[in-house]
Amino acid sequence: MNKPIIFSIDDDQQVLRAISRDLKTQYNSDYKIISTTSANEALEALTDCKNTGDTVAMFLVDQRMPEMEGVDFLQKAIKIYPDAKRVLLTAYSDTEAAIKAINVVQLDYYLTKPWNPPEEKLYPVINDLLDDWQSDYTPDFKGIKLIGYQFSPKSHEIKDYLAGNLIPYRWYDIESNPEAKTLLEANNLSTNDLPLIIFEDGSCAGKPTIRQIAEKAGLSPQITNEIYDVVIIGAGPAGLAAAVYGSSEGLKTLLIERRAPGGQAGTSSRIENYLGFPAGLSGADLTRRAISQATRLGAEFLSPHSVKDIRQKDGYKTIILDDGPEIVSRAVVITTGVDYRKLEVKGVEKFTGAGIYYGAAMTEAAACKGKDVFIIGGGNSAGQAAMYLSKFARKVNIVIRRDDLTATMSAYLINQITQTANIEVLPNTEICEVDGIECLEHLTLINIKTQQKTTYDASALYIFIGAKPYTDWIKLDIIKDVKEFIETGRDLTAYDVFKKVWKLKRDPFLLETSCPGIFAAGDVRSGAMNRVASAVGEGSMAISFVHKYLAEV
Repeated sequence: MNKPIIFSIDDDQQVLRAISRDLKTQYNSDYKIISTTSANEALEALTDCKNTGDTVAMFLVDQRMPEMEGVDFLQKAIKIYPDAKRVLLTAYSDTEAAIKAINVVQLDYYLTKPWNPPEEKLYPVINDLLDDWQSDYTPDFKGIKLIGYQFSPKSHEIKDYLAGNLIPYRWYDIESNPEAKTLLEANNLSTNDLPLIIFEDGSCAGKPTIRQIAEKAGLSPQITNEIYDVVIIGAGPAGLAAAVYGSSEGLKTLLIERRAPGGQAGTSSRIENYLGFPAGLSGADLTRRAISQATRLGAEFLSPHSVKDIRQKDGYKTIILDDGPEIVSRAVVITTGVDYRKLEVKGVEKFTGAGIYYGAAMTEAAACKGKDVFIIGGGNSAGQAAMYLSKFARKVNIVIRRDDLTATMSAYLINQITQTANIEVLPNTEICEVDGIECLEHLTLINIKTQQKTTYDASALYIFIGAKPYTDWIKLDIIKDVKEFIETGRDLTAYDVFKKVWKLKRDPFLLETSCPGIFAAGDVRSGAMNRVASAVGEGSMAISFVHKYLAEV
């Protein structure tokens, strides 16, 4: 198989020689480096590469070129290779062009000249981008194959699990993909065995459980420590940050997740307001980086496992799993986050997983190509889903109860939605009924001001209607607010029951619950900011309080 290609284009021979030399020094063993001074020649070469089946991993393009500007070249090049990473070579005076490129061609990075020394200013950037590219690049697919019906809730559950855990897989719809039937016949199986997973080693599992998939994929490791310093329950941004900081600071750290890492943020198609990523990044990218970082630093990751109780005795916390060994820890950080609230509308439960989805915009987006879809909710998650789905669907309708999105959604997302022709916002509107035969086909909306009802054809409905904390599993004397979010720190003193359960002379630490040594961080905590950055901050802060607690016991 041919090596993936890195294209470098610069009309300045001296700059081109320098960038080519540095690229070949570092990447020649894994990538083919092609350099040219002509943007037009590069476009011709791209067409030839496409015809011969070659793959382009990255473009490094100078902004100021006589034939065309770098941004204009990238606009043409990404039509041929849309998945290639895009880096613009700029002078200090070209910052405006670089910002334009972020918006116009979704630029991944702009690199100012000169980049000496390359070990500090070039290679770390290129390494990071190529790692991202490699995580999505599947030249000859040899991973998991999933065969099933598109509108099967069980198929959706498996797809959601595989995608959420960053496990590469290929989906075969039995009704539209002829290869699906071929795979069934080759394994002497029938549609009665669907959904069917064919693993990389060729073994099959019909109607598999999530636990079976996890064990086969190596995601159910054995507990290695008798006693952990800290167990983190929930692998959203707060939990991932706590795992990184706990393991990096020498604590024996275990991270437990009931479904897939990343939480609601992990399903986001693009997070554009996270510090340090001017072009944005997907929730999956953020999750992958964080999991890799935590495990490299020594944290253990247990998934999928649900915690059903925590017991305290003699200062130790025993974590009771729904299915598995009991785990003993000196401290606990609860970062279980929130779930989307259920939409209590006639027909929703019947078609959940069969055209109606809570979140999951990325998992099912490909099935919406050329169709009309609806999103209910006006928060950032709904806006990000709308932007992502607009690349596939014929039309995306956002259903909200308010007059507009300004009170609930970030301005940058509102601007993007306004500028996207196939997205329409339906204000002052609710869904009052959904129907179909085997999957969602229609939904009825009502204008809450005029009471006028309208029925629409709908291929999919994505629900983002606020969140409820995942705390109903907690049986300890952990104080929660009226909405079931966990209270922490000084706010606990407002509760009469606090004095009965808190037996220490000191006050609770800022993120400590009413049970000493058990902390809460992120969206599950009462008063949380509901932002990825704040969840990451709280997760890392929780570890500093864990250290203080462990120092006194």
